[in-house]
Amino acid sequence: MFSFFKSKKDPAESAGTPASPGADAPDEAGAAAKPEEPISFAAKLKLGLARTRQNLSKQLSGLFGGGKIDEALYEELETILLTSDIGVSATQQLLENLRKRVTRDALTDSAQLKEALKELLAAMLEPLAQPLDTAAHKPFVIMITGVNGVGKTTSIGKLAKYFQGQGKSVLLAAGDTFRAAAREQLIAWGERNNVTVIAPDNDPDKKSDPAAVIFDAVNSAKARGIDIVLADTAGRLTTQLHLMEEIKKVKRVIAKAMPDAPHEVLLVLDANTGQNAIAQVKAFDEALDVTGLIMTKLDGTAKGGVVAAIAGQYPENPPALRFIGVGEGVDDLRPFDAKQFVDALFD
Repeated sequence: MFSFFKSKKDPAESAGTPASPGADAPDEAGAAAKPEEPISFAAKLKLGLARTRQNLSKQLSGLFGGGKIDEALYEELETILLTSDIGVSATQQLLENLRKRVTRDALTDSAQLKEALKELLAAMLEPLAQPLDTAAHKPFVIMITGVNGVGKTTSIGKLAKYFQGQGKSVLLAAGDTFRAAAREQLIAWGERNNVTVIAPDNDPDKKSDPAAVIFDAVNSAKARGIDIVLADTAGRLTTQLHLMEEIKKVKRVIAKAMPDAPHEVLLVLDANTGQNAIAQVKAFDEALDVTGLIMTKLDGTAKGGVVAAIAGQYPENPPALRFIGVGEGVDDLRPFDAKQFVDALFD
């Protein structure tokens, strides 16, 4: 029923990438060409959030250019925050805390507000920054879910690379049996990262049960001593109640293979959806008890403020934003850092 795929690449080859012919060849002047300096993730984050920053900072620069702090300023700031997709709840919290800061520190000039706003926003987002600890279980089973088109399968490929960078062994489960291309996409990621993929047979006349695929993957990981299992699931709309029931079944079947699994249920969100991401968090959490979030495509949207909107919606017990994606590269999915994120939002 199931197929096992593993890259034919010699593991020894993965230790380094062979230099391309002429990579070190001298240029016309006789000097060896210098390799490009790697770009830091902080730099990639700032570049990825450019559209959000331009939308937010341009308006804030005009507002915080100097002048008295009055109700008109607060009203204009409220409009700016709302149009940056920061959301009603988060905006109200930020304004309330900003007023308190103005009173506490006896601020009188609007130019003083920028740093205060940055500090308050960072403090609001800090509870979201909860790194994922996979050391407690082996295998550590991570179930990946979300609506159609948010980038689940791509995120799984990038997560595989991330965990390999930590010295972990990884196995992928192609549990999205609804979309034919998902199987091929995940197998391609497995070959790229030299990772085994458990996938259903490529037979269009057979409808594979996603729960059975992931069940088999967990048992295979246990037998092989694998550290991390990344289980893909089919995308579904939150209004498709029968499909939401199906994914609940997937979670129950995983627990039959390993009683305390899945150890993490990651919901993938597309930053382009803006405020709709909050509704997705609520629906999937009710169905699956979501333990963490991945925010993708921050590099292609002006709606990066949705991260603050999520924090504002859950002031007491916010979900863990485990990873954010700021580019197409395999290394462009990284753990969320609140201060780094806020610094990238402001000029």
